[in-house]
Amino acid sequence: MQHILIIEDEAAIRRVLVKILSEENSLYKISEASDGVEGLKVFNQNDFNLVLCDIKMPKKDGLEVLEEIKRLNEDVPVVMISGHGDLETAVESMKKGAFDYISKPPDLNRLLNTVRIALDSGKLKTENKLLKKRVSKGFKMIGNSEAITSIKNVIDKVAPTEARVLITGPNGTGKELVAHWLHQKSQRSNGSFIEVNCAAIPSELIESELFGHVKGAFTSANKDRAGKFEAANGGTIFLDEIGDMSLPAQAKVLRALQESKIQRVGSDKDIKVDVRVIAATNKNLKEEIESKRFREDLYHRLAVIMIKVPPLDDRKDDIPLLVNHFAKKISKENGSAQKEFDNAAMQVLQSYNWTGNVRELRNVVERLLILGGDKITKEDVELFASK
Repeated sequence: MQHILIIEDEAAIRRVLVKILSEENSLYKISEASDGVEGLKVFNQNDFNLVLCDIKMPKKDGLEVLEEIKRLNEDVPVVMISGHGDLETAVESMKKGAFDYISKPPDLNRLLNTVRIALDSGKLKTENKLLKKRVSKGFKMIGNSEAITSIKNVIDKVAPTEARVLITGPNGTGKELVAHWLHQKSQRSNGSFIEVNCAAIPSELIESELFGHVKGAFTSANKDRAGKFEAANGGTIFLDEIGDMSLPAQAKVLRALQESKIQRVGSDKDIKVDVRVIAATNKNLKEEIESKRFREDLYHRLAVIMIKVPPLDDRKDDIPLLVNHFAKKISKENGSAQKEFDNAAMQVLQSYNWTGNVRELRNVVERLLILGGDKITKEDVELFASK
């Protein structure tokens, strides 16, 4: 249930707002306050997903309330309610962090669209913060091989810039990990990191996923919805497996890169976005261009910096480090004691060809921890991880 606070000194306006919102969604929980002081008191006592706040009020005006709410919780969207003569102040409120403003008397469609979009925005911010916490703790680049050392050096040079990066390499090599590191070491590390797996989204839905849509844009579009580019505003968007993106979606991504603007599906309104784009693919995009499956102009926009992640078979010296890292991580996740791998076991693992790359190695380590003895031996590897 989403909790909305209405701070408005005119009782008639409050009743209209409550009626409109209640009829729109019976699951909205609505609280009211008749002035700024009472509004801040109520806000402090509850968790809210959205605040509707009048600008001209007794005791404490809307701008003061807005500043205090943003100080207490910057992620809660605040929509200001402005009278006819308050438009200049309403614009000032946007500069101070208001999500939007609506005029009195409130227009039904304008109000409901603003509320839906604001609630979506607040939800995305919360999800992104949780994701960012998991990302910062869960991603490390393991390895001291020449190939991995070279990638780390490139990341250190490129990450602080705004340059777009195209990451290439076979499946399972760690392209996603490189993207996370680029973001974490960038000037945008406090912003969102939004990942889109272009291969996992049906072609007819990819544009809506990336750019959002308005209510009625297609059959199942029963409300306005923000897309991934909006969610990544101020941060980074990672377009994984971009070689699988449809040509129409490629054209829209190209426009977003050229003009820093997007349009939601079904809308002709431009939305400004400030997003760094990192892309990855396991395909040879030059071959895709020759086959007319990928736009050459988009390729040149994306491939400002190229990072090629090598297959595991090209950096077998890193296998002992990776095995120990996975063993420690998996044991911790399972709440079990960490097992050691003896030297003979490591040598066998290093002798294998890893067609599934790092991802396959991790699965094998997990299997050995479950099925092997107290100490993983060569015999365990040959029995449970035979290639």
